[in-house]
Amino acid sequence: MRSFRPLALFLALTFPVFPAVAQSSSSSQTQPQAQQTPDSGQMSVQARIRMRREQRRATAIHDAYDHRWDTYMDMGYLRFKPGPSLQRLTYYAWNTGLTRYTSERLGWNVDGRGYFGTAYVGLNQFALTRPAISQYTIMGGPIYRVYEQPKYSIAVRALGGWAHGNFSGDTNGIKPTLLGLYPDTNTFGISGSVIGELNISPNVALRLAPEYYFSGFGSSIQSSRGFTGGLVYRWGKQ
Repeated sequence: MRSFRPLALFLALTFPVFPAVAQSSSSSQTQPQAQQTPDSGQMSVQARIRMRREQRRATAIHDAYDHRWDTYMDMGYLRFKPGPSLQRLTYYAWNTGLTRYTSERLGWNVDGRGYFGTAYVGLNQFALTRPAISQYTIMGGPIYRVYEQPKYSIAVRALGGWAHGNFSGDTNGIKPTLLGLYPDTNTFGISGSVIGELNISPNVALRLAPEYYFSGFGSSIQSSRGFTGGLVYRWGKQ
């Protein structure tokens, strides 16, 4: 019996220490989990912020481009060759049109223009060196927005239709061909352009459209470069 007394005394002294050791071990195991909780919560907050930002961006894009119609009034510039052997002149233009959109990206455009310039025809027996000439077009075709942001967009457009050249309006009855100009005629007009729009509001934007313009005066093809630019007004929700 005396041999068991030291063992009993040892157990009595060490038994209260076991719960403390177990509690320390369990707290050390749960501490990393407690440290992970703020990280996961922080990631959740960041995800919600990103989601709300994307929602605001999508709403702004929808408000700007979900219109059924737009119309524009632009000014234009074109470098045009008015005769087979004449140098290019500068055309200045007015340009207006109407677009019907079938979605936020795809629309159908009707476009009208008037070009005005002065052609240099050189010295001649008629003493007429700089007659004023003009050109008018009505074209139509698709327009497609390839890139949309709340503040701006980029679109491509292809137009084709009718063009009329008035090359004799300032020649005092002299045939334009005698001055090296193309004859007055109706022909085709084709335009390919890239259009950038900067939104002032969901309904109003500034537009700039560099383009290539092709026409068929004088049984030849004229390739001209220029641009149009002005104001766009949108209305009517899809």
